[in-house]
Amino acid sequence: MDKLKPKLFSVMKNYTKEQFFRDVVAGIIVAIIALPLSIALALASGVAPEKGIYTAIVAGFVISFLGGSRVQIAGPTAAFATIVAGIAAKNGMDGLIIATILAGVILILMGVFRLGNLIKFIPYTITTGFTAGIAVTIFVGQIKDFLGLTVVSEEPLIETMDKMKAVVDFIGTMNVQALAVGAASLAVLIVWAHLPGFFKRIPPSLIAVFVGIGMVKGLNMNVNTIGDLYEISSSLPVPHIPSFSLGTIRTVLPDAFTIAVLAAIESLLSCVVADSMVNSRHRSNMELVAQGAGNIASAIFGGIPATGAIARTAANVNNGGRTPVAGMVHSVVLLLILVVLMPYASLIPMPTIAAILFMVAFNMADFGKCISLLKSAPKSDIIILIASFVLTVVFDLVVAIEIGVLLSAILFMKRMSDVTEVEGWKYADDEDDADSLSLRRVPDNTLVYEISGPLFFGAADKILKISLKERQNCLVLRMRSVSAIDATAMHNLEGLLEKCRRANINIILSHVNEQPYSVMKKAGFVDKVGEEYFCAHIDDALAKAESLVK
Repeated sequence: MDKLKPKLFSVMKNYTKEQFFRDVVAGIIVAIIALPLSIALALASGVAPEKGIYTAIVAGFVISFLGGSRVQIAGPTAAFATIVAGIAAKNGMDGLIIATILAGVILILMGVFRLGNLIKFIPYTITTGFTAGIAVTIFVGQIKDFLGLTVVSEEPLIETMDKMKAVVDFIGTMNVQALAVGAASLAVLIVWAHLPGFFKRIPPSLIAVFVGIGMVKGLNMNVNTIGDLYEISSSLPVPHIPSFSLGTIRTVLPDAFTIAVLAAIESLLSCVVADSMVNSRHRSNMELVAQGAGNIASAIFGGIPATGAIARTAANVNNGGRTPVAGMVHSVVLLLILVVLMPYASLIPMPTIAAILFMVAFNMADFGKCISLLKSAPKSDIIILIASFVLTVVFDLVVAIEIGVLLSAILFMKRMSDVTEVEGWKYADDEDDADSLSLRRVPDNTLVYEISGPLFFGAADKILKISLKERQNCLVLRMRSVSAIDATAMHNLEGLLEKCRRANINIILSHVNEQPYSVMKKAGFVDKVGEEYFCAHIDDALAKAESLVK
């Protein structure tokens, strides 16, 4: 069973000075990468820029300290941006804090009750669809700043379709200088990532920030910076817990569940990717507990929801990080940056932030993977993928996950129903066929039906296909391929038993597997039929039928 023990406590047994040095270097590099991303993601979430840094510091440290992965780096991620923006606009920062704390509690309970493996029941097509959908929402949300549009709106624009409409309505207010800064920043991000050797070690987003600041200040361009739109604070995060009420909890609870499910999915997916990179194995339930504790701490200290960040985790591994110490160092370095360098963040142009988020959205969407699925996946999976994508963009992630899971369940049941068959044996009339070694001799007055596949409510009506004939006094049900049975199928079997009794027909069951037999025993069906009418093999069942015929 998955142990509820942080990986840190396990890896420290054989920890060395050499590994400590590598972890420190990796932590510093990841902190430099996380700095512009944390600020950009905070702005995309509709909160102050320092909130993203608070999240990376507090949640990043707690999750590394308690986590079930050796190398997981946690912090704000793009997946939460639209959700956080919606919650903050609807319920304010206090509502967001309460939702995040509740999400943390839910995550801890998921870990404590060993629910880490349940995440695998959310289909891959749903996660791919809503991830691509979130990427599109982030992209659409940044068009305004990339083009320098002046959008006038009575209320904050939260919905993706409203943002798209605003872009179309106010395209005439485009600032060419802002577009030039955004385009230059985007070009740096694309080109720098493909440079060889030493250059790869310097985060492209950091270079883009310097280029953007240099253009705006050096050329005296009329472009909005973070400092023009937001107040920058370099003060340390201070704990704050808003007052809870039953009404507030009821209001934000759906949002809390969304945050918890998304945090669980993202963090465990990141852990799986990291495992393959360092040849390790994460502890999923401990990781959920750590994610819960990290989100609670982040909310109390003014941060936003956090989860495992795949890109930052990969950067940690690629730079030598092999233990949770690297993640803790990354948080400490960000804390120092917050105190010393945060005021300079006010100089970062908004088009540069938009360009960084464009790249985040592009990498997050992984459209190559989506196209591959559309070409190769079964039609039912393609329906789920497209539905999850469209619902995320048009409505929100909550609707996408709910309807996606519902569609998946319905289509899965349809698929299982299609493979469940109840067919009567075919009887050979020809003497040559009758002598075949592959055929069995069926006693006179006996019908044999073969049932294949799970017998659940979606396929239970197929039991009704069994037709009883006159002058028959035995019905053999061969159930070797029935792996499971539910209450609806059990009800139909009992109906068949009553029908047989009225016609004076005996039922004999062959090779009933463990789960179906257990259900039948509990329902009293075994006692009604008689234990002696349950045979281990079809040959035994046919012999039993022959004795009844005689």
